[in-house]
Amino acid sequence: MQSGISASQELISAFNTLLSDTSQFGLLVTITGESLTPKETLTGASSNFSSNLSKLTPHLKPDEALYILLRRHDTAPYLIAVTYVPDSAKVRQKMLFASTRLTLVRELGSEHFRETIFATMAEELSVAGFEKHDRHSELEAPLTEEERTLGEVKRAEAEAGAGTGSREIHLSSHMKMPVATDALVALSALGREEGSGLVMLKINPETEVVELFPDSSTPKTITELVNTISSTEPRFTFFRYKASPPRGGEEKNVILFFYTCPSTPGTKAIKFRMVYPLMKRAVLTVATTEAGLQIEKKFEVEEPSEITEEIVTSELFPETETKAGFRRPKRPGR
Repeated sequence: MQSGISASQELISAFNTLLSDTSQFGLLVTITGESLTPKETLTGASSNFSSNLSKLTPHLKPDEALYILLRRHDTAPYLIAVTYVPDSAKVRQKMLFASTRLTLVRELGSEHFRETIFATMAEELSVAGFEKHDRHSELEAPLTEEERTLGEVKRAEAEAGAGTGSREIHLSSHMKMPVATDALVALSALGREEGSGLVMLKINPETEVVELFPDSSTPKTITELVNTISSTEPRFTFFRYKASPPRGGEEKNVILFFYTCPSTPGTKAIKFRMVYPLMKRAVLTVATTEAGLQIEKKFEVEEPSEITEEIVTSELFPETETKAGFRRPKRPGR
């Protein structure tokens, strides 16, 4: 699916100028509302790429993400696309820039870019940083753009802070819960109708970090969804569902939340039953406030098999009761 964020007409115009005007060294791009917009144009001091990098330095803030389109090569494709997401940037901004970078390149035309680069530090965009990048690129096995994007997001977040790609959500003064950043990225993409429409989260029993459970399923119906949810371990499941009313009418495109906690024996299951209920509220909080999800309905069951299309439909399209008007009771004896 296409991202809800798209290139503005101003960006397309500025980009066309970058392509035609060889005196321009680069174009800085940001996200404004639901659009990719131009921020500033960089004029080259010379025809040498390394010499022009000094023009970029003042724009690399330690807490502000940025897209950077640079003229680097003498033959087509001339440009490179850099996604600069520093460690100190806000988590939501990190998610948004990391997950929208492919949209930027596709909308402007991937044929114009020799390569795409993901950077988390200003030093990576220095002369020495590009030389190091070039050496690594010669050694790396070729990956698809999607594989490279996922790896770079994970790498960037793994390097942040103490080396854990997580976001701490404070539940109280005595408890806090870290959420893996790839889980936040997946939730944010779900809200923009990207991906498979399914995000499943689990709690790592060793670290108590809420992690993204990898699954390539693309369920469309409630029955297909139920078949993807574990019947032995708890799950927090977010599902985009296109529901049709039972008696005709307008279809609903909604996000549903399911908390399942199967009754299985063992000490591991006991710990799960203690930890998951405590974390449920916080998971919902991060989904709505950090990832911007609008959850239509929430369901809590033990076994996934308890989830049926009839139950979901009845919650989404409740029948309206027809109440009889008030009638004065008859007087006795009449």
